[in-house]
Amino acid sequence: MSLGEIRKRIAAAELVAGREPGSVQLVAVSKVQPLARIKAVLTEGQRLFGENRVQEAASRWPEFCQQFSGVAVHLIGPLQTNKVKQAFDLFQAFHSLDRARLANKIADEAQARGHCPDLFIQVNTGQEAQKAGVLPAEADDFITTCRQLDLPIRGLMVIPPVDEEPSLHFALLAKIATRNGLDQLSMGMSNDFESAIALGATHVRVGSAIFGERVSG
Repeated sequence: MSLGEIRKRIAAAELVAGREPGSVQLVAVSKVQPLARIKAVLTEGQRLFGENRVQEAASRWPEFCQQFSGVAVHLIGPLQTNKVKQAFDLFQAFHSLDRARLANKIADEAQARGHCPDLFIQVNTGQEAQKAGVLPAEADDFITTCRQLDLPIRGLMVIPPVDEEPSLHFALLAKIATRNGLDQLSMGMSNDFESAIALGATHVRVGSAIFGERVSG
């Protein structure tokens, strides 16, 4: 599926949901994609990308950012505390803030630099043991803790369980965001982004539908 087709589907979903045109940002998930594929999507005009790993982003995006103007890269995968300094240099937003130790490390780095990437708190709505994220019952307290650290919490992120109806998890995330005064929701991927938009997504993370299947794990 082409980038243009994805954009048309996002615009149609915005219209159906009564959303403002252009209110949903497309995050093109470029993790483990060949450089030629990424460059082709950049050439088509896409400027917002998502990466899972700090090291992989460091190997490609500084050069791409020199070649193409207006590029933004968001970290959508787990962030280790020992990679925070490097992540500040690479990303405009982190979508996976999920624990107090990481929040404190980010706060220290933000204090030292005088600025901070936008932050999304990852919520483990499915309460899956193998998955990162704050549990729903703990989300309100964690949001409060992060705000007390003067962190720029912009919204929430979720990756629903693969074997459950995603809209239930999107709705739960939206509910948590609303009661905490957050208006940005990073939710929805290649197979379910239209449902996410209907439930308030502001950032949809689409990879395989744009780039094709990943070529390595």
